[in-house]
Amino acid sequence: MTNNGRFPDLSDWVALREGRPPRVLGLLFWAAVLTTALMFGVAAFTEGMEELRSAGPLIIVYIVASGVALTLSCALWPFLAWSPGARWTGRLASATFLLLSLCSMFVSNHTTFLFVCVAAMNAVAVFGIPGLLCYATLLIGFSITTIGLPEGHLFIGAAMAVGLTTLALLSGLVYMGLVISAQRAERTRELLAELEEAHAELRRHSDRVRELTVAEERARMSREMHDSTGHYLTALTMNLSNALRFRTARPESAWEEVEQARELAREALTDTRRWVRALRPLRLEGRAGVTAMRAMAESFDGGGARIVFTETGEWPEPSQEAELVCYRALQEGLTNAMRHSGSDRVAVTVASSPEGVTVTVTDNGNGADEETARNGFGLRGLRERVASVQGTMSAESPAEGGFRLRVTVPAVARATTVVTGGAA
Repeated sequence: MTNNGRFPDLSDWVALREGRPPRVLGLLFWAAVLTTALMFGVAAFTEGMEELRSAGPLIIVYIVASGVALTLSCALWPFLAWSPGARWTGRLASATFLLLSLCSMFVSNHTTFLFVCVAAMNAVAVFGIPGLLCYATLLIGFSITTIGLPEGHLFIGAAMAVGLTTLALLSGLVYMGLVISAQRAERTRELLAELEEAHAELRRHSDRVRELTVAEERARMSREMHDSTGHYLTALTMNLSNALRFRTARPESAWEEVEQARELAREALTDTRRWVRALRPLRLEGRAGVTAMRAMAESFDGGGARIVFTETGEWPEPSQEAELVCYRALQEGLTNAMRHSGSDRVAVTVASSPEGVTVTVTDNGNGADEETARNGFGLRGLRERVASVQGTMSAESPAEGGFRLRVTVPAVARATTVVTGGAA
């Protein structure tokens, strides 16, 4: 696997595992062990045992101490602690490993750097920054006492101490970077899991809102059909029953009943067509904005009241949610005026501006009491729609009579809950 097609994915090699070091750190340790063993073997083969004996007892002690330290370090490696909360046995193994890493530097100066890197990372992993600083202090003291003092080369010992200390500190910083990166990655995974859960919950909530909206619209439609279509069908049944009863004894009355039934059927057809037109989405017929609302008003015209439609200003192209609220507000106002007000004239005004759109529906009918204007089913649902797009709504009976519904929506709606199904 590659990263952007350029680099191999090494995340598994540097990832921190529970109680175990990253794979790259284990690779670094065993590379140091094998390199040191190889150097011992090459030195013994090329220089011979005779030259090794002539090197002096101190060198032999150094070689034996380095070999023992290296062997014990390999034995302790599987038991090292790699977290501050490890058991005391693991912490003791880590402390011993740090001391053995110092002893391994008696002879093999070429592989010393690898052991210092591994030991510094283990020190900061188990004992934190204080442990890293203590290990750096031990490096300084060990380099001066084992290299500078015995041979009288204090400058070389000091230079070695500075180099090893710098390497240890950098290694500790690298490990701390790995720890911080792992913590952030874990936090990112937790946030992604929470986000997925929230997304699923939002989807369930959206489905629930859709179901409730459909159920609400069905209930409203059933009531409206009962009040309108049911009324017409009941009257038609009565007219036709009377015509059937009068057909022989009173033929003229029977024909009058038939004529009334025909008028009722025409009215029922007009009312049904008006509902079908009102329930169609705005853009299915290629209409939107003021054009769609004008068509909506024209569909109500001729139903017993004269509709006067007026538009002012330039349509500001609001969001689809805000535009739908305007359309439903007009529908609700015209439906109430035609069905409940008893008016013969309804004035519709659509006032557009860069800030938003105001739809006003005013009739000259009987008006409505305050309770109906505030808690009527259709008006209550419309008020929720208007609030969802950060708009305002007023429904009242003016002093001069009739009823007035006014809805204002902003040109840019910041809706948090969008409901788009069915009539208002």
